[in-house]
Amino acid sequence: MRSLLIPALVALAGLAAGCSFDTLTSRVNPYRIDIRQGNYVDQEMVAQLKKGMTREQVRFVLGTPLIVDAFHADRWDYVYLFKPGGGEPEQRVVSVFFEDDRLERVDGDVVAGDPQGEAAAQREQRSRVVEITAPEKK
Repeated sequence: MRSLLIPALVALAGLAAGCSFDTLTSRVNPYRIDIRQGNYVDQEMVAQLKKGMTREQVRFVLGTPLIVDAFHADRWDYVYLFKPGGGEPEQRVVSVFFEDDRLERVDGDVVAGDPQGEAAAQREQRSRVVEITAPEKK
């Protein structure tokens, strides 16, 4: 009995060594979840920003920034990373700049304007500077 067990284990180990992990995963298609990290900022949110808005107003529109640098107190960075289960990762970065605690400019991947019309142009060019106008005084 013992004499048959050792050759059987050696044969089984040889078969297992012949199976690579790549061939196993190519046959089995596991479900991979979509991973979303950071602050989601879209065209409509950026379009609501107006030059001269306070920090609280910007925070109300865009949410709490992911990065507030202690060395650059007048800059907030909103970073968003989307990793689909079966595709290429997508990253967006939007930076908001303040001067005297008022919104001065917005820089990054998302641009102000028509959400549908500029979405295709936004995919082609990843970094842009957004000019924002001062709010109308009543």
